[in-house]
Amino acid sequence: MTSLSPGSADALLFDLGRVVLDIDFSKAIACWAGHAGCKPEAVLARYVRDSEAYRLHELGKISDEDYFQSLRSSLGIDISDAQFLEGWNAIFAGEMPDVAELLPRAAKQMPLYAFSNTNRPHVDHFSKEYADLLGHFRELYLSSSIGLRKPDAEAFDHVVAAIGVPAERIVFFDDLAENVEGARARGLTAVHVTSPGDVGNALRALGM
Repeated sequence: MTSLSPGSADALLFDLGRVVLDIDFSKAIACWAGHAGCKPEAVLARYVRDSEAYRLHELGKISDEDYFQSLRSSLGIDISDAQFLEGWNAIFAGEMPDVAELLPRAAKQMPLYAFSNTNRPHVDHFSKEYADLLGHFRELYLSSSIGLRKPDAEAFDHVVAAIGVPAERIVFFDDLAENVEGARARGLTAVHVTSPGDVGNALRALGM
């Protein structure tokens, strides 16, 4: 793990999915398959997560309707936008273990920020559903709002500039290796979150 020590950070930056909020994409697949009257395996076999339409949707460059139309075509299921939205928002499976205790404790000692690749319907959903938990963050940097996404260099540079702290004094938590590498390439201290204890261990190393 990245070497962390008390006094080595001035700000903490968290990815949301699988770091703060638990994500279960099988719930979306099951919901869509139910509406379409087919087996979830059939839908899953055709689903391409990081498609061009998916990326554009996360950058706020295409509408929800256009993204759902791309899914209708790629998945070969003819369900309504409302049914796609229902499954799309069903992926949020609660808070990650211990995060509800860790965030308020950390926020008393240091400013917390979030940086997530996400899209407008998910933002609308989690902003309401998890308002108390997300209230510990001073600012949420969301790809669909800033028009930039991880792991692109300009996305990290934008967020570092907005936080106003030197990159090496920001500790960034993310569950995806490519985002951790992207952050390190821009000078941030990054923790790869691969298990529920990783955030707590990192905060303890920081003396929090």
